[in-house]
Amino acid sequence: MSRVALVTGGSRGIGRAIALQFGADGHRVAVNYSSSPEAESVVEEVRAAGGEAIAVGADVSSTEAVAGLIEEVGAVFGPVEILVNNAGVTRDGLLARMGSDDWDRVMEVNVRSVYLCTKGVLRGMLKNRWGRIISIGSVSGLAGNPGQANYAASKAAIVGFTKSIAKEVGSRGITANVVAPGFIQSDMTASLGDSALEAARSATAVGRLGQPDDVAGAVGYLAGARAGFVTGQVIVVDGGLAI
Repeated sequence: MSRVALVTGGSRGIGRAIALQFGADGHRVAVNYSSSPEAESVVEEVRAAGGEAIAVGADVSSTEAVAGLIEEVGAVFGPVEILVNNAGVTRDGLLARMGSDDWDRVMEVNVRSVYLCTKGVLRGMLKNRWGRIISIGSVSGLAGNPGQANYAASKAAIVGFTKSIAKEVGSRGITANVVAPGFIQSDMTASLGDSALEAARSATAVGRLGQPDDVAGAVGYLAGARAGFVTGQVIVVDGGLAI
């Protein structure tokens, strides 16, 4: 069944893969971006494969911008039925040297956006008695990571938020889950350097780094009808890194 899906931070990496997955699954996809012109190329790929998609620019840490984003998607496709909170940033550094601006910006984008977007789409989901809320977390939010106190804290916050929302709205046909990737080859992990990525690869059980499609597959499952009894869960997609 075709649904209306909104993917925040959908122009690159994991977000792009999720948008393409949704297009292949027959959903109408709204690709949100903050400043990346690559969002239009994602839309073109979805359309070339026979799907429907639009690109919508908005800073999802802004209350006004999120309201405009949801209104624009609704005007084109109708109420959002599947929300993927994927937008995120890093501002890595040891806590002793971490400035308050680095802490605040990570919290604004990684946590405030999840609150704003989820609250913004919830009324329509409650009215229709169906919805899927999927937030992209991280193994850093489950185990911590040196130099990422802000990022790990933001991703841990998403887990608590999601479990609470799952309990609030589960009786109305709405599920809320987290997909927590390990090391995925993307622009975000490219800055770690070859030695760090090689160490991450060696630490996995499967002997490789993850690809955005690995995460998109898990998200696609959670967004579907077969996952209606799965809620409040953290699905770890890390190639066995944490075992």
